[in-house]
Amino acid sequence: MATALCVGLTPAAVGAAGQAGSGLVRVVLETEKGVIAIDVDTRHAPITSANFLRYVDAGLYSGGWFHRAVRPGTETNTAVPIQVIQASRAPRTTGFPAIPLERTSTTGLKHVDGAVSMARSSSDTATSDFFICIGDQPALDDGGARSGDGLGFAVFGRVVTGMDVVRRIQAAPVFPDSQMLQPLVRMTRVSRQPGR
Repeated sequence: MATALCVGLTPAAVGAAGQAGSGLVRVVLETEKGVIAIDVDTRHAPITSANFLRYVDAGLYSGGWFHRAVRPGTETNTAVPIQVIQASRAPRTTGFPAIPLERTSTTGLKHVDGAVSMARSSSDTATSDFFICIGDQPALDDGGARSGDGLGFAVFGRVVTGMDVVRRIQAAPVFPDSQMLQPLVRMTRVSRQPGR
């Protein structure tokens, strides 16, 4: 997929995201329920990774929230159930333009346990919301039944430490008949790990 198609991201910005030799950039999410560390895969998902990292570098996730917990008991799509938690950037901040969808059939990344992926409503609409998978979620891959268009969602990283925190957030209270966490779980600081 040509990086020139990436609205709001120049080829230089996409290239800069993947300068680490391994192609992995460690990002640490400090939350009210503990610390989650993820490796962002700039080699296999360059557009989605560059998008996520520009939000990190601009400080737009610090002060944001995990707001959604999908689990048995809150899942409304009983035909294609999933288990994820979803986060958003800090309130009253301005985001960046939406990006093209990097399909899992192109990147080779899958929605396995701990996968980090971009939320979207339709193709090429992902901006800042991201989610973390609890357990393998193949219905979220390209060709899976969860997305209405069958194109799936864009995986760009994986949790390397803190899945216990992810599960704690998923199990937290929600509003009645809702997937919205009550209270929301704040991300106090989201930043690149120095030296990574």
